[in-house]
Amino acid sequence: MFKQLAEAQLDPILSLSIAYRDDPREEKVDLGIGVYRNSQGETPIMQAVQLAQQQVQASQKTKAYVGLAGNELFNQSMMELLLTGTSAKTRAAAVQTPGASGALRMLADLIHLAEPDTTVWISNPSYVNHKPVMEAAGLKVRYYPYFDTATKQVNSEAMLQALAKAGPKDVVLLHGCCHNPTGADISFADWQAITALANKNGFMPFVDIAYQGFGDGLEQDAAGLQFMADNIEEMVIATSCSKNFGLYRERTGAAILVGETLQEAQKAKGRILNLARSTYTMPPDHGAALVATILQDDALTQMWKQELNEMQQRLVTLRASLVREVQALGSKQFDFIQQHKGMFSVTGLSPEQVGQLRDDFAIYAVGDGRINIAGLQEQHLGYLAQALLAVSN
Repeated sequence: MFKQLAEAQLDPILSLSIAYRDDPREEKVDLGIGVYRNSQGETPIMQAVQLAQQQVQASQKTKAYVGLAGNELFNQSMMELLLTGTSAKTRAAAVQTPGASGALRMLADLIHLAEPDTTVWISNPSYVNHKPVMEAAGLKVRYYPYFDTATKQVNSEAMLQALAKAGPKDVVLLHGCCHNPTGADISFADWQAITALANKNGFMPFVDIAYQGFGDGLEQDAAGLQFMADNIEEMVIATSCSKNFGLYRERTGAAILVGETLQEAQKAKGRILNLARSTYTMPPDHGAALVATILQDDALTQMWKQELNEMQQRLVTLRASLVREVQALGSKQFDFIQQHKGMFSVTGLSPEQVGQLRDDFAIYAVGDGRINIAGLQEQHLGYLAQALLAVSN
């Protein structure tokens, strides 16, 4: 049977990390895979997480199954984190999933179950996993204009003109903040306009928020999503704790369902639990237990928020410092990087120029020109600035 299989295509991001690992050059820089690294090049365990681990270890008496929905205290905490202050909080239900990718797939399967003929509109460009996950669930995919390659900002006019064509059998997938891969975020006015279009035309918003707290701050990053949730009857949300809690390998995420009523949201949750039973059955518990412990403890919550804020501020500083390094070399070509938000920026480099970065400078970036600002160390900034100009001129 296996002889009939064609060779699998390598994942463009995960394969990049393997090539980086095998590169013997001392000056190598990994700007590919989306993880946060500190000034020492490490992805640290947050102090709030370390203290939560101690509490969980001391109090946990069993490793028995937690159930199809996962940790319900975690589910409630995630809804409070995202929806507090909105009417949606009283008509929402959540399911713990294996990361936000698990949430994406479960929600896509639910959409296909409810309406098999659904088309999901995703931004051009979008997170590399959005299209394959939606298609694997049996949904059709259509792109809407998003990124202006000339200005390196969102083309709001073209985006809204395209989304005005979405209808009742359509779902519009939006990045909650820190757009992956571009780093260019829609404005609050755009959130308002898309909400109005959804109410007028009948399409359902699907928000993927994997980087809350890495853009403008924890509350600010959820402002657009919260406006939408407060002013729309029905939407779905995929959220992740990989970045803002540093729980990458714990695969901790949630699928949140906002219905016209709590009863409708609970009905949708029940169908997701059926879908989960036929796939992974139950999500891993450890990461969810840590997040629930942090968010149910005021002192740990404040500690976590402070640590997250320090990470966010460092990203802002890294962006500004990189732009200054490029400007010091006599160019304003990459000034847009300072205006982007979150972990990533699309540089505008071609695949050939990205290859030159790798071959000549041992700097690893994704082929579409995306670089992970959160992977930078301060000592890399001058070297990266020189390399960017060398390959782009």
